[in-house]
Amino acid sequence: MSGGDGTRRVRAGRRTVEVHRPDKVLFPGGGDAKEYTKGDLVDYHRAVAPFMLPHLRGRPLMLERHPDGLDGPTFMQKNTPGHYPEWITRAEVAKEGGTVRHVVCDDTATLVYLADQAGITLHRWLSRTDSVDHPDRLVFDLDPAGDDFDAVREAARLLGELLDELELPSALMTTGSRGLHLIVPLNGRHDFDEVRSFAHDVAGTLAGAHPDRLTTAARKKDRGGRLYLDVQRNAYAQTAVAPFTVRPRPGAPVATPITWDQLDDPELHARRWTIADAVEQARTNPWSGLLTRGRALGPARRRLDALRG
Repeated sequence: MSGGDGTRRVRAGRRTVEVHRPDKVLFPGGGDAKEYTKGDLVDYHRAVAPFMLPHLRGRPLMLERHPDGLDGPTFMQKNTPGHYPEWITRAEVAKEGGTVRHVVCDDTATLVYLADQAGITLHRWLSRTDSVDHPDRLVFDLDPAGDDFDAVREAARLLGELLDELELPSALMTTGSRGLHLIVPLNGRHDFDEVRSFAHDVAGTLAGAHPDRLTTAARKKDRGGRLYLDVQRNAYAQTAVAPFTVRPRPGAPVATPITWDQLDDPELHARRWTIADAVEQARTNPWSGLLTRGRALGPARRRLDALRG
């Protein structure tokens, strides 16, 4: 439904959410990139909600907002503004010197509301509100020096093989930017220090075996054109882009879960899916069964230590 005041009323589950200025262009067109409006972002959020919400529920979010579209200013929003509807879930979590009240996206109506706020990219915590100090996801971010996706593809295969040796399941996701994320489901019994230490040692082991191609150097000037195995997101209050979230780039690319078989597709790249077709990929259930049973890191740590000798 559209209102005469430039608003559109969108039904989302049991609620109706007002979308203001739905015709506002958030993603300007140009070159090969299509133009997309706030209304397009809202429609995508509604369509992808059944697939995206399981990855958001119960997790504090940081919002990347672009109120005037890609060409305007951007800001990262952690604290929930007081004017947000009372039905949106909040989570108050500790920070140095105080607390932050993060949005938690538990339903389609919240997802639509965040799109109305030009919350283009949703960054989620790796832990849940009921146990914020204990992540149930471990993330490796494969970050290439340039836009070299072949290097990303190769690094993903090598890391996947190592995780297989450690008997840890892993799921792949395009970032919608340049690289891939590899996600390992955890049982939520380890704290962030344990998880980050393990991730750091896995990355270091792999980079040590392929020093000409891979690095764990955090400083760009120390990488020498090698792909960076980034494990820095595995820390309290750090975030990673949520599965199926949109990235603030021309054409509205989407961070999209894929199967390991799709890694071999020559058409694959980090921005392969956009809001025009990511829901089709979501319907194929690319992570079927992969994230349902979180693992303990103890056995994997012992296997890794044995490998490292």
